[in-house]
Formats: sequence, structure tokens, C-alpha cells
Amino acid sequence: MSQSLKLPGLGRIYEETKRVARILEMISLIAARPNRFRRRDLAQRFEITERMIQKDLDVIRNGLKLELAPSQEGYHFVETPRLSDIAFSFPEALALVLAIQTARCNSGIRSVELEAAVSRLEALFPPQFTSHIRRLGLNERRPVTGKNRRKMITLLHRALLEGSKVRMLYKSSSRGGAETERTVYPYYIMPYVRSWHLIAHCELREKVLTFKVDRIAKAVLLTERYNIPSDFRLEDYVGDAWGLMSSKNEEAVHVELLFEPEAGRWVAEEYWHKSQQIETLADGRVKFRLFLPTTPDFLGWILYYGWRVEVIQPFELRERVAAEHRKAADQYLNK
Repeated sequence: MSQSLKLPGLGRIYEETKRVARILEMISLIAARPNRFRRRDLAQRFEITERMIQKDLDVIRNGLKLELAPSQEGYHFVETPRLSDIAFSFPEALALVLAIQTARCNSGIRSVELEAAVSRLEALFPPQFTSHIRRLGLNERRPVTGKNRRKMITLLHRALLEGSKVRMLYKSSSRGGAETERTVYPYYIMPYVRSWHLIAHCELREKVLTFKVDRIAKAVLLTERYNIPSDFRLEDYVGDAWGLMSSKNEEAVHVELLFEPEAGRWVAEEYWHKSQQIETLADGRVKFRLFLPTTPDFLGWILYYGWRVEVIQPFELRERVAAEHRKAADQYLNK
């Protein structure tokens, strides 16, 4: 190996890059939620020591010259800089919209700020573009990894924006991964769990279906155009389900969960379901109420938090969660 590579130097560059990303995310968090994050909270969130957090805060104060002030509840900015207005040409603005769709891997960008930025971009386009741009789901964030995944998501977003049909070779999840050629009309491209999914009308099945982007082996844009039906709504297609998982065989019920303070804070920061209601109690615990079908997907989400969440109601869901925890405990105790 050539000594000119200087691997230790590359390691330092990598660590500095991670630190810059952390500082930028820290600024975004504090600006979006003043007096919410203390040094201890930030250390837990980024999984580093409070001493390292203090060094980052010093960079924000002294290096970036942002007026950062503490309180008993957390840090806040006395004032943040006002940026001057910027104008985009039509190709530049369109390229920026598509770039946002295919580069959602920056965890330092919060959905609220992204939504505001996208709203400004929308205002630059002619009215006929607005409905198409909004269907791109700009407020969702999820890493886009893998060369083929990035390529497919870029192509599908272009199809959605231009109203172009797509011919694709799709690998089935059953029948040994058999491939079928389909012509589809993209309606939405959205992340779910660790994957990306395309919701589109399929000519082969003659109905709207959900396709996993990673199963698209090949795809090309067609010259044929299509229009998304004016009465199609993503909320109606998904229904009350948790994510994209079908809930046709499950009735929606009232669910109440009680999270321990630390887990509750992280849960309360995100948008999970259209029916969610969040209440922070005096002792720091968080009540999380929803109205939805209790699908296996939702059960798995509850189990992820372990002892840090308790199911208050319904009784049937409480019993299912308890049974899963008992199985897990038995698995470890019997070995």
C-alpha cells in the first residue's frame, strides 16, 4: 500500500466530518426547539460525553458566533442570523426539488424546516406544477442508499413530476423472485421502515398497488402520459394503518401507551400517525394515544421500546405485548 495514502489523516478527516454534521444537527435541534435540550440530553442523543458536547457548544458560540444561552430547561439562541433572499432559474429550482427527493440522508435537517424551505420552492413554480410537487412527499426523510436504489428513485420522481408512464421489470416477493414486466403510473414515492416504496396504478393488475423500489430490476420512462385521478388520496389508500401495512382485516381501536421520560421525548418529536395525541405528564412520562388497527407492524414498533413503554389500553394489545416479552424472557432464562 502506498504511504502517500496517509490513512490516519483520512481517519481524522472522517471524525471531523462527523463532528461538523453533529454540530449542524445540534444547531437545528436547538433552533427548532428552544429550551428543550440540556447538555445531558444532547450527550445522550449523540451518544458522546458531556465534555465533548461542551466543546461543540463552544464552537457554536465562539467559532460560529451564534448567541447560545442556557436555561434550566435547556439551551436557546438569543438571535439567529437572517439570510438574504436568493433567486433560482426554473431549471435550478426543478433540479433542487429533485435533489431534495433523492438526498434525504442528512439527519440534521428537521422536517419542519424542510417543509418551510419546500414551500418557498413551490412558490417559484407555475400553478400547474404545484400538485405534482406536493405529491413527492417532501416532508419525509430517509437515507437513500445503494446505486440502483438512488437511480430508481430519481427516475420515479422524474416520472411523477412529468406525468410519464414507467415500464419496469419487477421481482416478486413470492414465486422464487420471478420477474414480471409492468407498466405503471406513479402516484407516490415514499419511505417506509428501511425501504422505499412506489404507490402506482399497475396496468397488469388494473389497480393501485404498492411496489418495493429495491425489487425494481430495470425501469425506463415512456413517452405516454397519465394523470393522477383527482379523487385519489394517499390517506384513503393507506387508511388507518400504521405505515403501509394493510389493515383490511383489523378494526381501528383506541390505543393508549405510556412512555418513560427518555423514550417519550424521542417519540414525541416525531409524526407517527394522523390520529396521535401526545401528553407530557408532570413526572416526565409521555402518554401517547392513537386510533388505529393493531397490526403486527404496530406491535413490533411497541416491542422495540421494551420496558420503556407500557400498553394501558386496549387490554388485548396489552396481553399480546406481555406474551411477547414473556417469550423473550423464557428464551434467555432457559439457556
